[in-house]
Amino acid sequence: MNNSKATGYALEKEFATKLREILSSIPWLDHANVEHVGTAKDVGYDVRATFSLPSGGNAVLCVECKAELRPSQFAAFAERKFTARGRPKALVPVLALPSVSPRLAELCAERGWGWIDLAGNYQLDVPGFLHLQRLGNPPVHRNPPPTANLSTVEAARIMRVLLSPHNGGMRWTQREMQQHCQPNVSLGLVNKVVRHLREEAFIDVGDDGGFRLRDPMGLLAAWRRAYRFDRHQRRAYFSLLQGRRLQEALAKLGSLTGQHAVYAAFSAADFQAPHVRQPKTWLFVGEDFEDKFCEVAEAKPVDSGENIIVLIPDDSGVFYEQVGGFMGEPRLPCTNPVQTYVDLCSVGSRGEEAADALLEQNLKPEWLHRGLL
Repeated sequence: MNNSKATGYALEKEFATKLREILSSIPWLDHANVEHVGTAKDVGYDVRATFSLPSGGNAVLCVECKAELRPSQFAAFAERKFTARGRPKALVPVLALPSVSPRLAELCAERGWGWIDLAGNYQLDVPGFLHLQRLGNPPVHRNPPPTANLSTVEAARIMRVLLSPHNGGMRWTQREMQQHCQPNVSLGLVNKVVRHLREEAFIDVGDDGGFRLRDPMGLLAAWRRAYRFDRHQRRAYFSLLQGRRLQEALAKLGSLTGQHAVYAAFSAADFQAPHVRQPKTWLFVGEDFEDKFCEVAEAKPVDSGENIIVLIPDDSGVFYEQVGGFMGEPRLPCTNPVQTYVDLCSVGSRGEEAADALLEQNLKPEWLHRGLL
């Protein structure tokens, strides 16, 4: 791992060389001219690349080189306007960093910026003309470690509260967040996660320390990447009860378990955004209530041929903000849509397809209604 500390002029020269390598590796891209502009010309950026477009005319990449940039700093950074001599058909701002995190790559895409790193990864879009992308090269520069780990069960409790559409737009203090998270988390952990989410530009924090969700789509994607579905125990059952008979039997579980049983994954999505048909019933059941489930569902454990999947959660936070009855019918509640989404993304089969439908039909409209999109 090269942890080069090059800054200023030396770093700009490195990026000019890297950009030449990138553009020269594209066979159909002829005569790309890469210049190290530097501060002497005072044009507001460090490296300029000019090349011909297949449809005629030129595109100009205006590259701003930085040794480090946090996502929370990007919004102000991206406000700058660049110019180039001549009349190029397209002018694209580009961020150059030794290593570009997935979060910064997302923010660049949202604001119409390209990006490159010293490992030769890049995303360069000239709208309406071309799309250049290379991902997967191992980094040559180590980013600072994150200040919080979003894969922990305690962090997950905070993610659920922030992302729940029911809480959309709410302003929180750290103490209120701590008290709202169930099971409770420490105030120190809340502080650590809030600092991380601020640095990553997922939340806005006021001068008084109060905070609110800023980017639900970005935070959902980050939690999806961090979420550990494999921590839940998965158990296979078979029951002769089918359809309405099974639904009516399972409806009793809510009160018998103290709300520690819910429809999950595909079965929750059947009520929240029906899209993928599949024959199995998916449930979260608290570890202390598995016998109650077997009793009411008349279910037996099996090695194969199961028609019920029971997930024993590693954390009872999955039962947060359950979604209740459906069209007046008595039934077991579902996991909240955010929990349903991250579970679907992890179950395989057509889970990601069902998750996309849930996002489009349920989560996005709710966030839009609450002014978050």
